[in-house]
Amino acid sequence: MSIARKLLVTTGALLMAGIAACDHEEHEYREESSYKNFTRLDVAPVKNPQYREECGSCHFVYQPGLLPQRSWQKMMSQLDDHFGENAELDEQARAAITDYLVKNAAEHSDYKRSRKILSSLDKDETPLRISETRYFVRKHHELPKSMVQENPEVRSFSACAACHVNADKGYYDEHEIRIPGYGKWDD
Repeated sequence: MSIARKLLVTTGALLMAGIAACDHEEHEYREESSYKNFTRLDVAPVKNPQYREECGSCHFVYQPGLLPQRSWQKMMSQLDDHFGENAELDEQARAAITDYLVKNAAEHSDYKRSRKILSSLDKDETPLRISETRYFVRKHHELPKSMVQENPEVRSFSACAACHVNADKGYYDEHEIRIPGYGKWDD
C-alpha cells in the first residue's frame, strides 16, 4: 500500500473515530439536559441578588458573560437613557452592579458562549445589545420574523427566556429551544 493511501486510510479512521466521539458526547449532552443537570452551562448564571432585583424588575436578567466589560461600563454610565427608558439608580447601587457586571463580563469568563461572543467582536467594538454581536446574529439568522418580531409571545430577540427555556440558568443549548406558538426549534 502506498504512503498516500495509508495516510488517507489513517485519516479516514481518525475522522470516523472523531465523529463517533462527538456523537457520543452529543448524546451524553442531551441526556444530561433532559434531567436538567446543567453541568455544561453556556454562560455563568446570575448570582448577584442586587443586580437580579434592580434590573430583573424590568427585563430578563442578562448574564454578564454575554457582553464584554466595556459594554457593561458604557451601559451602566447611560442609565438615564437605557434603551429609551430612565433606569437611573442611586450611585451606590449603580457602582455595585457595574462592579459585578465588569468582574463577570465575557473576558473574565471560561464559559463557551462568553468566549465565542467575545471572539466575534473587534477590539474596539462596544455593543450595547447582545443581539448586535456577530455571534448572536450568526446563531439567529435563520429565524423568520414571524417566529420572533411578529410573534406576540416573543416580539424581540431581547426576550431570550421566551424561547431559551433555561436561559435564566445560563443554558442556551439549541436542543432546549421552544418557540411559543411553534414548538421545539429544529434547524
